[in-house]
Amino acid sequence: MTSAASENSRNRADALPKSWNPGEVEAELYERWVAAGYFTADATSDRPPYSIVLPPPNVTGNLHMGHAFDHTLMDTLTRRKRMQGYEVLWLPGMDHAGIATQTIVEKRLAVDGKSKEDFGRELFIDKVWDWKRESGGSIQGQMRRLGDGIDWSRDRFTMDDGLSRAVQTIFKRLFDAGLIYRAERLVNWSPELRTAISDIEVNYKDVQGELVSLRYGSLNDDEPHVIVATTRVETMLGDTAVAVHPEDERYQALIGTTLYHPITGKQIPIVADDYVDPEFGSGAVKITPAHDPNDFEIGLRHNLPMPTIMDETGRIADTGTEFDGMDRFEARVKVRERLAREGRVVAEKRPYEHSVGHSERSGEPIEPRLSMQWWVKVESLAKAAGDAVRHGDTVIHPASQEPRWFAWVDDMHDWCISRQLWWGHRIPIWYGPEGEIVCVGPDEQAPEGYVQDPDVLDTWFSSGLWPFSTMGWPDATPELAKFYPTSVLVTGYDILFFWVARMMMFGMFVADDPAITAGKEQGAVQVPFRDVFLHGLIRDEQGRKYSKSKGIGIDPLDWIEEFGADATRFTLARGAQPGSDLSVGPQHVQASRNFITKLFNATKFALMNGAVPGQKRAGETGAGRAGETGAGHAGEGAGPVGETGLDRDVLTDADRWILDRLDEVRGEVDSAFDRYEFGKACEALYHFAWDELCDWYLELAKVQFAESEERAASTRVVLGTALDALLRMLHPVIPFVTETLWLALTGGESIVVAEWPRATGVAADPVAARRIADAQKLITEVRRFRSDQGLTDKQKVAAKLIGLDTADLTGQRAEIASLARLTEPGDGFAATASVEVRLSGATVTVELDTSGTVDLDAERRRLEKDLAVAQKELAGTTAKLGNEAFLSKAPEKVVTDIRTRREVAESEVARIGARLAEIAKSGEK
Repeated sequence: MTSAASENSRNRADALPKSWNPGEVEAELYERWVAAGYFTADATSDRPPYSIVLPPPNVTGNLHMGHAFDHTLMDTLTRRKRMQGYEVLWLPGMDHAGIATQTIVEKRLAVDGKSKEDFGRELFIDKVWDWKRESGGSIQGQMRRLGDGIDWSRDRFTMDDGLSRAVQTIFKRLFDAGLIYRAERLVNWSPELRTAISDIEVNYKDVQGELVSLRYGSLNDDEPHVIVATTRVETMLGDTAVAVHPEDERYQALIGTTLYHPITGKQIPIVADDYVDPEFGSGAVKITPAHDPNDFEIGLRHNLPMPTIMDETGRIADTGTEFDGMDRFEARVKVRERLAREGRVVAEKRPYEHSVGHSERSGEPIEPRLSMQWWVKVESLAKAAGDAVRHGDTVIHPASQEPRWFAWVDDMHDWCISRQLWWGHRIPIWYGPEGEIVCVGPDEQAPEGYVQDPDVLDTWFSSGLWPFSTMGWPDATPELAKFYPTSVLVTGYDILFFWVARMMMFGMFVADDPAITAGKEQGAVQVPFRDVFLHGLIRDEQGRKYSKSKGIGIDPLDWIEEFGADATRFTLARGAQPGSDLSVGPQHVQASRNFITKLFNATKFALMNGAVPGQKRAGETGAGRAGETGAGHAGEGAGPVGETGLDRDVLTDADRWILDRLDEVRGEVDSAFDRYEFGKACEALYHFAWDELCDWYLELAKVQFAESEERAASTRVVLGTALDALLRMLHPVIPFVTETLWLALTGGESIVVAEWPRATGVAADPVAARRIADAQKLITEVRRFRSDQGLTDKQKVAAKLIGLDTADLTGQRAEIASLARLTEPGDGFAATASVEVRLSGATVTVELDTSGTVDLDAERRRLEKDLAVAQKELAGTTAKLGNEAFLSKAPEKVVTDIRTRREVAESEVARIGARLAEIAKSGEK
């Protein structure tokens, strides 16, 4: 290593702050990356593509923990792929969030006593756009705070012109193919929002209600009658039948007859249907087809009338009773009171806990309601989505989620896509004066005199086109040619069915479209994404899902402010296990902050000692070729020769060990990231950085720095090489601190475009690894002895190391002495204590002169603990080896390992026992 390079390293160390303060550097670094164009994808590049479309957050939203988790994982993937030489597109955008956005603007108008009707549709939509421009999208600033490597030049919005064109195009194609139709069916209705809502916008909660048993038919016990029970008494106003099981003997004589309805006075039939459970309650159920999903199906089977008894606001309407005009909950009370007065309430159970669907948007109980809506016929679309996974064209990670996927797509019901809103994509259906229906495409005009359908499309309809509409479909674009199909979709398992399924259905529907297949390999299946990675949900330390409404919501920006973006990201990525939920709290982020501080201090120490990476390979700068990894960078390192710039023949055991461990960790990290096992990758990097590089190699390097200039020079390059590779491997997860430290270490352009580390290509040295492992064990045992004796790090102890030759540790004598704080014995040395350590090949005895310092009682207690452990191991292994049933079934290797463990335990029991005997004698003197 040249002295100039070492001096530059020290100068850059001086330029670093005394301590890591993320708030002072993160924002500036991020804007520098954006300005440099590092995140802007080039659709004309000859690099292989890697693409992710960001699951579009609602324009009304803020960054919550789920977003932060999602974005951290996506950013990790894209940053790594960029370093590996791929042309990376991470495409951002937002969803117009029909219901949520309209609700916000309506509430703003209500402050001034106005409603959307006061402005009319067009003016109201203008006001929504005004709100979107002024207040919407604050989440983009939060994404920048988190460090998202987003291609901001391709930012999309589900209501922009291009995506609106895509929506109209696919609607018309589905309509012309007979896959979109209009029908009166039962929907989830929100009386407060006055619209149908999606199944995924219904949350089921256990509520305290009442179960009322009512008598239909005659009040005379000798005349025909039945008892039914209901939790929604008001719905009896829409009853058109009573159903019983066809084999229920109690009701055989009544099947096919009619009964008197207690309020309407009409005669309603008794029908037989297998749906009825004869063991539940009275075995008879009231049928209200227009206000209950199960009743609706029974109504279809028996061709029953289906009167709707509520208007769009949830008020009773058109029943011809005194309850018309009442709110549904008021009517529930009044109907029950009237029936009670007439003697028709047979029993009441109150409170009665049962599950009730509530609107996620308004919080009110939803009302099943018969309504004329637009639907997508999903059978063929869902089959194609299922087959894409069955045939391996799209792979779900983890595979354990596949059964849930198939259970959903193989039993999917037709999808209600119309919403009674003004904000959204208006349904491109026009009605003629004579009832004609015309579907109008994006480049077509409706006939003169035709009127457009007032409804808009479900938000999930437009977001279902997201992977390809954001790249310009239905037009053939360079983005579609280069980046579609996308590489991976990263999202929570909780929306597997709702959003992922819709994207798969629409993606498979247009898979053969010329705009999609242009420039693609013939016969290749054009799925929306090759991989689907489903991560778990974020929960607090008690396992509760974070929820603002429950008072346990955490704004990730609070963590970023307190601990930094890197610590927040590392916490989330380290806890990410495929398909498993993640429980985190502030103490986890503090631990990550401690790790980052450790990394910062270690790198600064290395720089102050002149550390530089190994020599760059000729002709390589910046990110490497796709699929390859390398130690080259745009830095200035120097050194002898080889992949790392070092000749391994002149390196110490410690140098070879740390470089070998670097290779092993790189392999572990690559394998984990390739399998979306973020937690494993982070754990490997964490323990290598903290436990091996910082806690051991840095300490060993201090000894080597003092040996000779030649040894110091190679040590500086080894240390710099290890840190260089470590920082690059950590960069995708903790981008800010790694950029700062890597620039100081290498003087390169930016770690964002540095090359991902590759293997050194040199065979590992198991002998060096064994020696270092033995030295570590020996040092650790001596340190433990010192701690038990209350010796401080400053107190050096004279000691003889007996057996180093046999243990093949002669070359580590200086390191052992330095790290264990031992000095050479002088004349008249007399050992007063000893520590025996069994290593891989021999036992080393450390005799110490601790006159006046050793606490014999403390040493005895320590040894007694060790003896108890050894005795337990001896008893356990002896018991297994004495178990004939175990020996007959266990593999030979397992039995051999247990025999070895027993031999070691026997030796330890004997050794510790002998030492305790020595202490006992010493105490008697």
